[in-house]
Amino acid sequence: MTDPSDAPPASPDTGPAPPSDRTTITLIRHGESEVTVDRIIGGKRTCRGLSPLGRTQAEHLRDRLSRDGVTDVDALIASDFPRAIETADIIRPVFAEAGAPHPVEQWSDLGEHDPGPEIDGMSFEAYVERYGTPNWSGDPDVEIFPGGETVRRFHERVLRGLTTLLEEFAGRHVVVVCHGGVVDAAFRILLDLPRTAAFELHTLNTALTTFSGPAARSSDEASDGAESLWRLARYNDTAHLAGLPDATPRRT
Repeated sequence: MTDPSDAPPASPDTGPAPPSDRTTITLIRHGESEVTVDRIIGGKRTCRGLSPLGRTQAEHLRDRLSRDGVTDVDALIASDFPRAIETADIIRPVFAEAGAPHPVEQWSDLGEHDPGPEIDGMSFEAYVERYGTPNWSGDPDVEIFPGGETVRRFHERVLRGLTTLLEEFAGRHVVVVCHGGVVDAAFRILLDLPRTAAFELHTLNTALTTFSGPAARSSDEASDGAESLWRLARYNDTAHLAGLPDATPRRT
Protein backbone atom coordinates (compact mmCIF):
# COMPACT_ATOMS: atom_id res chain seq x y z
CA MET A 1 0.00 0.00 0.00
CA THR A 2 1.31 3.43 -0.87
CA ASP A 3 2.09 5.74 2.02
CA PRO A 4 -0.02 8.93 1.61
CA SER A 5 2.99 10.92 2.71
CA ASP A 6 4.76 9.83 -0.47
CA ALA A 7 2.21 11.58 -2.65
CA PRO A 8 3.34 14.88 -4.21
CA PRO A 9 1.82 18.01 -2.70
CA ALA A 10 -1.24 19.45 -4.42
CA SER A 11 -0.47 22.31 -6.75
CA PRO A 12 -2.17 25.63 -6.03
CA ASP A 13 -4.68 27.01 -8.52
CA THR A 14 -2.59 29.59 -10.31
CA GLY A 15 -4.58 30.26 -13.45
CA PRO A 16 -5.43 28.41 -16.67
CA ALA A 17 -5.67 24.65 -16.34
CA PRO A 18 -2.62 22.71 -17.58
CA PRO A 19 -3.06 20.45 -20.62
CA SER A 20 -3.29 17.34 -18.42
CA ASP A 21 -6.58 18.52 -16.87
CA ARG A 22 -10.01 17.62 -18.18
CA THR A 23 -11.33 19.50 -21.18
CA THR A 24 -14.12 21.95 -20.31
CA ILE A 25 -16.66 23.35 -22.78
CA THR A 26 -19.00 26.12 -21.67
CA LEU A 27 -21.83 26.76 -24.12
CA ILE A 28 -23.67 30.10 -23.95
CA ARG A 29 -26.86 30.60 -25.88
CA HIS A 30 -26.98 34.04 -27.52
CA GLY A 31 -29.17 36.83 -26.16
CA GLU A 32 -32.72 37.38 -27.38
CA SER A 33 -32.68 38.05 -31.12
CA GLU A 34 -34.58 40.46 -33.34
CA VAL A 35 -35.91 37.59 -35.46
CA THR A 36 -37.40 35.95 -32.36
CA VAL A 37 -39.23 39.15 -31.47
CA ASP A 38 -40.49 39.39 -35.05
CA ARG A 39 -41.58 35.71 -35.04
CA ILE A 40 -39.27 34.99 -37.98
CA ILE A 41 -37.38 31.79 -38.79
CA GLY A 42 -34.03 33.52 -38.81
CA GLY A 43 -31.12 31.56 -40.21
CA LYS A 44 -27.75 33.14 -40.86
CA ARG A 45 -29.01 34.80 -44.05
CA THR A 46 -31.65 36.93 -42.30
CA CYS A 47 -30.39 37.19 -38.71
CA ARG A 48 -30.26 40.85 -37.60
CA GLY A 49 -28.51 40.41 -34.29
CA LEU A 50 -29.82 41.05 -30.80
CA SER A 51 -32.93 42.84 -29.62
CA PRO A 52 -32.47 45.61 -27.01
CA LEU A 53 -33.37 43.08 -24.32
CA GLY A 54 -30.90 40.61 -25.82
CA ARG A 55 -28.11 43.15 -25.49
CA THR A 56 -29.12 43.82 -21.88
CA GLN A 57 -29.07 40.08 -21.18
CA ALA A 58 -25.55 39.81 -22.58
CA GLU A 59 -24.43 42.83 -20.54
CA HIS A 60 -25.80 41.24 -17.36
CA LEU A 61 -23.92 38.04 -18.20
CA ARG A 62 -20.72 40.05 -18.80
CA ASP A 63 -21.11 41.78 -15.43
CA ARG A 64 -21.74 38.47 -13.66
CA LEU A 65 -18.67 36.87 -15.20
CA SER A 66 -16.64 39.92 -14.22
CA ARG A 67 -17.82 39.66 -10.61
CA ASP A 68 -17.10 35.92 -10.57
CA GLY A 69 -13.52 36.58 -11.67
CA VAL A 70 -13.11 34.35 -14.73
CA THR A 71 -9.51 33.13 -14.77
CA ASP A 72 -9.49 29.67 -16.34
CA VAL A 73 -10.86 30.32 -19.84
CA ASP A 74 -8.37 29.75 -22.64
CA ALA A 75 -10.48 30.73 -25.66
CA LEU A 76 -13.75 32.40 -26.65
CA ILE A 77 -15.39 31.51 -29.95
CA ALA A 78 -18.82 32.03 -31.50
CA SER A 79 -20.96 30.69 -34.29
CA ASP A 80 -21.07 32.79 -37.46
CA PHE A 81 -24.62 34.09 -36.80
CA PRO A 82 -24.86 37.84 -36.05
CA ARG A 83 -26.78 37.19 -32.82
CA ALA A 84 -24.02 34.93 -31.50
CA ILE A 85 -21.22 37.22 -32.64
CA GLU A 86 -22.85 40.25 -31.02
CA THR A 87 -23.33 38.36 -27.75
CA ALA A 88 -19.69 37.24 -27.79
CA ASP A 89 -18.48 40.78 -28.50
CA ILE A 90 -20.38 42.08 -25.46
CA ILE A 91 -18.91 39.52 -23.05
CA ARG A 92 -15.45 39.38 -24.65
CA PRO A 93 -13.73 41.98 -22.42
CA VAL A 94 -14.16 39.69 -19.41
CA PHE A 95 -11.86 37.07 -20.91
CA ALA A 96 -8.81 39.30 -21.45
CA GLU A 97 -6.38 37.57 -23.84
CA ALA A 98 -8.79 34.65 -24.36
CA GLY A 99 -11.22 37.14 -25.87
CA ALA A 100 -8.70 38.48 -28.37
CA PRO A 101 -7.83 39.07 -31.14
CA HIS A 102 -10.67 41.04 -32.63
CA PRO A 103 -13.11 40.00 -33.89
CA VAL A 104 -14.20 36.88 -32.01
CA GLU A 105 -13.32 33.73 -33.95
CA GLN A 106 -16.36 32.41 -35.84
CA TRP A 107 -17.12 28.71 -36.32
CA SER A 108 -19.80 27.97 -38.90
CA ASP A 109 -20.07 24.31 -37.82
CA LEU A 110 -21.53 25.52 -34.51
CA GLY A 111 -24.27 27.62 -36.11
CA GLU A 112 -27.99 26.96 -35.61
CA HIS A 113 -30.03 24.49 -37.67
CA ASP A 114 -30.07 25.86 -41.23
CA PRO A 115 -33.67 26.24 -42.53
CA GLY A 116 -32.42 26.68 -46.10
CA PRO A 117 -32.79 29.64 -48.48
CA GLU A 118 -36.53 29.25 -49.07
CA ILE A 119 -37.52 29.18 -45.39
CA ASP A 120 -34.87 31.53 -43.98
CA GLY A 121 -36.70 34.78 -43.19
CA MET A 122 -40.20 33.29 -43.39
CA SER A 123 -42.58 34.09 -40.54
CA PHE A 124 -43.61 31.26 -38.23
CA GLU A 125 -47.24 31.92 -39.17
CA ALA A 126 -46.52 31.57 -42.88
CA TYR A 127 -44.50 28.40 -42.29
CA VAL A 128 -47.31 26.74 -40.31
CA GLU A 129 -49.88 27.75 -42.93
CA ARG A 130 -47.80 26.16 -45.68
CA TYR A 131 -46.20 23.15 -43.98
CA GLY A 132 -48.03 22.60 -40.69
CA THR A 133 -46.55 22.53 -37.19
CA PRO A 134 -43.02 21.07 -37.31
CA ASN A 135 -42.46 17.74 -35.58
CA TRP A 136 -38.97 17.59 -34.06
CA SER A 137 -39.44 14.18 -32.45
CA GLY A 138 -39.68 12.01 -35.53
CA ASP A 139 -37.42 10.71 -38.29
CA PRO A 140 -34.07 12.59 -38.25
CA ASP A 141 -33.92 12.37 -42.05
CA VAL A 142 -37.21 14.20 -42.67
CA GLU A 143 -36.86 17.70 -44.12
CA ILE A 144 -38.64 19.77 -41.50
CA PHE A 145 -37.40 22.79 -43.45
CA PRO A 146 -37.78 21.95 -47.16
CA GLY A 147 -34.43 22.67 -48.76
CA GLY A 148 -32.73 22.99 -45.38
CA GLU A 149 -30.81 20.69 -43.08
CA THR A 150 -32.33 17.52 -41.73
CA VAL A 151 -31.81 16.86 -38.02
CA ARG A 152 -29.24 14.20 -38.92
CA ARG A 153 -27.22 16.56 -41.11
CA PHE A 154 -27.40 19.26 -38.44
CA HIS A 155 -26.09 16.87 -35.79
CA GLU A 156 -23.33 15.70 -38.13
CA ARG A 157 -22.22 19.30 -38.62
CA VAL A 158 -22.24 20.04 -34.89
CA LEU A 159 -20.32 16.81 -34.28
CA ARG A 160 -17.71 17.95 -36.78
CA GLY A 161 -17.44 21.28 -34.97
CA LEU A 162 -17.16 19.65 -31.54
CA THR A 163 -14.55 17.20 -32.79
CA THR A 164 -12.41 20.05 -34.13
CA LEU A 165 -12.96 21.95 -30.89
CA LEU A 166 -11.73 19.01 -28.83
CA GLU A 167 -8.67 18.59 -31.02
CA GLU A 168 -7.70 22.25 -30.68
CA PHE A 169 -8.54 22.74 -27.00
CA ALA A 170 -7.84 19.35 -25.40
CA GLY A 171 -7.27 19.80 -21.68
CA ARG A 172 -8.36 23.44 -21.83
CA HIS A 173 -11.49 25.51 -21.13
CA VAL A 174 -13.21 27.00 -24.17
CA VAL A 175 -16.34 29.18 -24.13
CA VAL A 176 -18.64 28.89 -27.16
CA VAL A 177 -21.43 31.39 -27.84
CA CYS A 178 -23.95 29.48 -29.90
CA HIS A 179 -27.64 28.49 -30.08
CA GLY A 180 -30.33 26.46 -28.37
CA GLY A 181 -30.22 23.84 -31.12
CA VAL A 182 -26.46 23.48 -30.76
CA VAL A 183 -26.80 23.03 -26.98
CA ASP A 184 -29.40 20.31 -27.60
CA ALA A 185 -27.14 18.59 -30.14
CA ALA A 186 -24.14 18.80 -27.79
CA PHE A 187 -26.18 17.10 -25.03
CA ARG A 188 -27.05 14.25 -27.33
CA ILE A 189 -23.55 13.90 -28.79
CA LEU A 190 -21.36 14.32 -25.69
CA LEU A 191 -23.62 12.36 -23.33
CA ASP A 192 -24.40 9.69 -25.98
CA LEU A 193 -28.16 10.22 -25.85
CA PRO A 194 -30.85 9.57 -28.51
CA ARG A 195 -30.49 11.96 -31.43
CA THR A 196 -34.22 12.73 -31.51
CA ALA A 197 -37.15 12.61 -29.07
CA ALA A 198 -36.69 11.11 -25.56
CA PHE A 199 -36.50 14.60 -24.01
CA GLU A 200 -36.80 18.29 -24.84
CA LEU A 201 -34.48 21.10 -23.78
CA HIS A 202 -35.59 24.71 -23.43
CA THR A 203 -32.30 26.54 -23.18
CA LEU A 204 -32.80 30.19 -22.23
CA ASN A 205 -31.06 33.20 -23.72
CA THR A 206 -27.52 33.75 -22.36
CA ALA A 207 -27.82 30.57 -20.26
CA LEU A 208 -24.58 28.87 -19.25
CA THR A 209 -24.15 25.14 -19.88
CA THR A 210 -20.87 23.44 -18.97
CA PHE A 211 -19.47 20.01 -19.85
CA SER A 212 -16.33 18.52 -18.35
CA GLY A 213 -14.66 16.05 -20.66
CA PRO A 214 -11.74 13.65 -20.92
CA ALA A 215 -8.28 14.84 -19.95
CA ALA A 216 -5.71 15.56 -22.60
CA ARG A 217 -3.39 12.55 -22.91
CA SER A 218 -0.46 11.54 -25.02
CA SER A 219 -1.01 8.73 -27.50
CA ASP A 220 0.72 6.17 -25.24
CA GLU A 221 -1.28 6.99 -22.10
CA ALA A 222 -4.15 4.70 -21.16
CA SER A 223 -7.48 5.97 -19.86
CA ASP A 224 -9.99 4.12 -17.72
CA GLY A 225 -13.70 4.23 -18.53
CA ALA A 226 -14.62 6.89 -16.00
CA GLU A 227 -11.94 9.29 -17.22
CA SER A 228 -13.14 8.99 -20.82
CA LEU A 229 -16.71 10.06 -20.01
CA TRP A 230 -18.24 13.50 -20.33
CA ARG A 231 -19.87 15.06 -17.27
CA LEU A 232 -22.61 17.68 -17.21
CA ALA A 233 -21.48 20.31 -14.70
CA ARG A 234 -24.42 22.74 -15.14
CA TYR A 235 -27.30 23.46 -17.48
CA ASN A 236 -29.43 26.56 -18.16
CA ASP A 237 -27.76 28.73 -15.52
CA THR A 238 -29.37 32.18 -15.85
CA ALA A 239 -28.88 33.64 -12.38
CA HIS A 240 -27.65 36.87 -14.01
CA LEU A 241 -31.09 37.49 -15.58
CA ALA A 242 -32.85 38.03 -12.24
CA GLY A 243 -35.04 41.13 -12.43
CA LEU A 244 -35.13 41.29 -16.24
CA PRO A 245 -38.28 40.66 -18.32
CA ASP A 246 -38.62 37.10 -19.54
CA ALA A 247 -38.96 38.25 -23.14
CA THR A 248 -39.81 41.17 -25.39
CA PRO A 249 -43.49 41.24 -26.48
CA ARG A 250 -43.70 39.72 -29.94
CA ARG A 251 -44.29 42.15 -32.78
CA THR A 252 -46.62 39.89 -34.78
